[in-house]
Amino acid sequence: MTAADPEIRLAEALLFAAAEPLDAATIAARLPEDADVEALMERLTAEYAGRGVEVVRVAGRWALRTAPDLAGALRLERTVARKPTRASIETLAIIAYHQPVTRAEIEEIRGVALSRGTLETLMEAGWIKPKGRRQTPGRPATWVTTDQFLAHFGLEQLSDLPGIDELKAAGLLDQRPVLPPMPSEEAGDDAEGEGAADGDAADGDATDGDETAAEELR
Repeated sequence: MTAADPEIRLAEALLFAAAEPLDAATIAARLPEDADVEALMERLTAEYAGRGVEVVRVAGRWALRTAPDLAGALRLERTVARKPTRASIETLAIIAYHQPVTRAEIEEIRGVALSRGTLETLMEAGWIKPKGRRQTPGRPATWVTTDQFLAHFGLEQLSDLPGIDELKAAGLLDQRPVLPPMPSEEAGDDAEGEGAADGDAADGDATDGDETAAEELR
């Protein structure tokens, strides 16, 4: 390939800049009208043969690809950090504060069943590990935290875990009283119906009702 091969150079540039393999029509649209796309691509394929990057034809289209024998040297591996789920964090906290603890005890404290992968995810992260079995019927496995758990959260020992008062002061525990549940819509509808019936039956003045409501608000 020389500087006197403008069509070859243009076809090469098209393949290099393309985000996906190009068909003959796409390449021809950028070349002179009398260009022989098939012949040009055959020449380009021959000139790139044996190089680190080769011209290959895939499903009737052309593309630049790295040579297959170099795939091993180009393979990259990286660790992708996954954000722990809320279930994982809650489970980890229960294990940290109640260890050694069984799966059934974790579920009882959380009030919901553990998904199959929660403990496995924490174990893969290196934060928990099994530690023997509880001497009860079924001999369930117990779980504890690891030294890696301490290192990750900057703790020297388990006694350095924050207490309940510290968690409340940091706003990590809800200190508001639990409110009673709101009445259902059906109950509200029933109450409204009863009130309407009483109103129809009574002959009292509407002003009395307004005064009663004001006293209740006070």
